[in-house]
Amino acid sequence: MAVVKDTFESRSPADDRVLATFPVMNAEQVDEVVDFARIAARWWSDLGWAERRKRLLRFNAIMATRLDELAELVHEENGKPTDDARLEIILAIEHTNWAAKNAERVLRRRRVMPGLLTLNQDARISYEPLGVVGVIGPWNYPVFTPIGSISYALAAGNAVVLKPSEFTPAIGSWLVDAFGEAVPEQPVLQLITGFGETGESLCRSHVDKISFTGSTPTGKRVMATCAETLTPVLLECGGKDAALVDHDADLELAADVIAFGAFSNGGQTCVGVERVYVHERVFNEFVAKLAAKAMALAPGVETDASYGPMTMPSQINVVRDHVRDAIERGANAVIGGLDSIGNRLIGPVILTNVPEDCSEIQDETFGPTVAVNPVRDLDEAVDRANASPFGLSASVFSSSRAALENAAARLEVGMVSMNSWAMSAGVSALPWGGVGQSGFGRLHGADGLREFARTKSTVREWFPIPVDLTTFKRSPRTAEVLGTIVKILYGRA
Repeated sequence: MAVVKDTFESRSPADDRVLATFPVMNAEQVDEVVDFARIAARWWSDLGWAERRKRLLRFNAIMATRLDELAELVHEENGKPTDDARLEIILAIEHTNWAAKNAERVLRRRRVMPGLLTLNQDARISYEPLGVVGVIGPWNYPVFTPIGSISYALAAGNAVVLKPSEFTPAIGSWLVDAFGEAVPEQPVLQLITGFGETGESLCRSHVDKISFTGSTPTGKRVMATCAETLTPVLLECGGKDAALVDHDADLELAADVIAFGAFSNGGQTCVGVERVYVHERVFNEFVAKLAAKAMALAPGVETDASYGPMTMPSQINVVRDHVRDAIERGANAVIGGLDSIGNRLIGPVILTNVPEDCSEIQDETFGPTVAVNPVRDLDEAVDRANASPFGLSASVFSSSRAALENAAARLEVGMVSMNSWAMSAGVSALPWGGVGQSGFGRLHGADGLREFARTKSTVREWFPIPVDLTTFKRSPRTAEVLGTIVKILYGRA
């Protein structure tokens, strides 16, 4: 067995105390884990739908009964308030339940209707496990996000190797250990730890797919590394999500929802609200309501704070640069500003009249800031929202169902919430993912299950037919007769 030489510490973002020590795994060690996973994958696949479902639900029961324990660990290692951690874990439990109970229905072998030329064929589609799936998880939602890959990949019959963020390895270790309690027979879910180099080793280890969640620049590096071995990738990358508020929207509701979407988890959310486009008729009223919501927030390190400290220290500089750029270029700081940015905590920042070409509008901030700009109407709001290279999700607020549906249809994103924020995350049957610089592929729902399966088509002759088209003994008249039939069947619109 490979020897671990280097280690790193997991530290609390609240006070920098050491929580645990983990190995920095090299390429040889990663390859060894993947080799074990290949053996486990065959065993796991051979169990069949019913046995996999039973074991996944057993794992889910462990998460549910030990929810408070896991929530406390998330609070300590990630920094978010305990209640937010509980909500994240509950979402993960819901998704694992859905994947376990729906995998067979979605992925079982099924028959499709043959066409005119193949009337005598029994045509079927099957969805086979890929084998070993590598999951590279993020630090901002260290339970919910990786579970969106882990549970669906496992339900589809694959083994999984999890590489959690170096900022939240203890949470990843907890998940792997809990699954090991539910499935002690084989190492179906395994852990590797380390930094970017460890993730690169996983990409080069000839796993059958990589599911990555993280920033767009890192996602591009993952994709480039996987291209060396033609390893397919699923990328759930960054966002610059917009909320659109029409003149007839319930402004109190919109302000409340958008405040949560912008500031919860310290703004460290890929689908967090970073831009708001408000109809000019209600702009001032909306800003006043949003400002009141922000002023009531109490960020801190306590378990019941509104939101916690920044998990990744380097992100503080990104937030500071974006806020400084916006203010220097004429934006108005309604709430907060550069003085709101501390060494660990960042107070809520609301900027208005932000130039559309500055970093606060164009680049992912990933902090508790939001830019609010006026627009003439909902059409202009849609155009501005679509001007971003990102396309993860968006929110629309209006009292008109027609306006909501029209805007949703025109927004170039993967998910739209109407009079709400990020509600698709809670609907297990809905796919999750973006377009453009936000990545490609889908997690969750039936699409999420199929992401971790290999499609195979099979045909079998039911009965012989007098006209065989796949032989050199075919009569010259065969094509003529077939052509006549096609003209009769399809020649008229």
